[in-house]
This record gives sequence, structure tokens and C-alpha cells, in this order.
Amino acid sequence: MSRSDELILLAVWKLQDDAYGASVLDHLQQSTSEEWSIAGVYAPLKRLARAGLLRSHTGRPTAERGGRRKRMYRLTANGVAALERSRAEYESMWQDVSALSWAP
Repeated sequence: MSRSDELILLAVWKLQDDAYGASVLDHLQQSTSEEWSIAGVYAPLKRLARAGLLRSHTGRPTAERGGRRKRMYRLTANGVAALERSRAEYESMWQDVSALSWAP
């Protein structure tokens, strides 16, 4: 799983019932202090859903969207397991690393 996929899955997890494309994009930009493109979020959301890591459904129409519906996302059990594996891999790699220093 790529770092961006992991961050998108984490954003969906944190947003819970408010996880839709624009809210995921906003959360990622605020949390990472990086610029994310709309396509850089929407395409992975669709791909992660096709892979079974997310499930999606259409929400209710909202007035602020002119009556249009939002596509809402939620992690599946496979998505949670993928995040847990990713976290365990990072923790394993960082184990016994007290500090990084650069000496050319």
C-alpha cells in the first residue's frame, strides 16, 4: 500500500460518518500541510473501494450541494486490517531507532 493510500484510509477512519471526497481532501491538506489534488483523492478512493478496503454509499441530498448527493466512504474490515499491517510494519522498522542524525 502506498503512503498516500494509507493516509487516505486514515482520513476516512478519522472522519467516520463525515468521510466523502471533499472532506477527505480537506482533512489530508490540514493534517499533512501538503497540497492534494482532487484527482489525487477521488481516484484512490474509488480504487480502494474496488479493492475492498473501503465501501461507499450515496448519502442524502444536501441543500449546500444544490440537492446533489455525496458519495460517503467507510473502512471495511479489510481496510482496517490493511492499516493495522501498515502500522505494524512502520513500528517494526522504527524499533531501536532512537534518533536520526546526518553526518556527511
